Amino acid sequence: MAFIEITIPPLPHYIASGYNSIPKGGQHPSRSNIQVFDLLITTSGCFYIGEEDERFEVGVGQAVILRPDRYHFATKVCEELTYTYWLHFHVGGAWELMKPSAVAAVPLEDPAPEDAEVEAFAVEPFTMRIPQFTTLQHPEKMYEVFDQLLQLQPRAHVNSVRFAQQQLFQDILYQLAASAETAHASASRACAEKAASYLRQHFRESVTAKQLGDELNFHPVYIARCMQKEYGCSPLTYLLKLRVGQAKLLLLQTELPIAHIAQEVGFEQAAYFAASFTKLEGMSPRSYRQQFAHRS
Repeated sequence: MAFIEITIPPLPHYIASGYNSIPKGGQHPSRSNIQVFDLLITTSGCFYIGEEDERFEVGVGQAVILRPDRYHFATKVCEELTYTYWLHFHVGGAWELMKPSAVAAVPLEDPAPEDAEVEAFAVEPFTMRIPQFTTLQHPEKMYEVFDQLLQLQPRAHVNSVRFAQQQLFQDILYQLAASAETAHASASRACAEKAASYLRQHFRESVTAKQLGDELNFHPVYIARCMQKEYGCSPLTYLLKLRVGQAKLLLLQTELPIAHIAQEVGFEQAAYFAASFTKLEGMSPRSYRQQFAHRS
């Protein structure tokens, strides 16, 4: 299964949607490089469309997303009257089509650190994977959201209505992403989320890989693989980032001594805290605090 992987922020943006019919013997129009993503969901009948070397047969309760930079063409006429919802959306940030053969193995090691910019609270991007072609888990729920979008269309010139459209669109993306979840993927994500929850609850304590494994009843290597896949780092690095993030809050919001802050966020030694902070933020805790101090 091919996935469209979108880096967020920025969020994908809803443009327009509608409900179309294709008569028996008719076909979806051929188009090239329309510059927006085209989501199509069949509610009755079936239509047939191609994108380069891919061919899609989109039946009832199925969805396909056509890319903005490719040629789309009908591969066959409809054998019966067919109805489809359609939706155009724009992705302002990075995105990539990922095919199963192109998905690399997840390494256990963390990637080499990059030079960090000085920011009080850095925005941490994440990715959303939505299948290019899928069978919806709950098609009726998806149809309901599309109907709500259509009801809003006559008042789309009102800012509050446009905001409501964007919220409904995010629900559509969430449903599409959920439709691609396999039991294996769900288990992997559940393990990573349990590990992250445990680390967040116990970040002030000394947590070892063995202890984490015992608490979650999973092998530490499996936990590491799951967290690497879901969060892009090992449990140890996740814990360090969490502690340093909490330390940044205390450095900005309090006048507590740095050694006290180190203990407050789980570091037994101030020197190790300073080294870890400097590695992740590119400057010492003291320099970080001074960076945002008021200068008269």
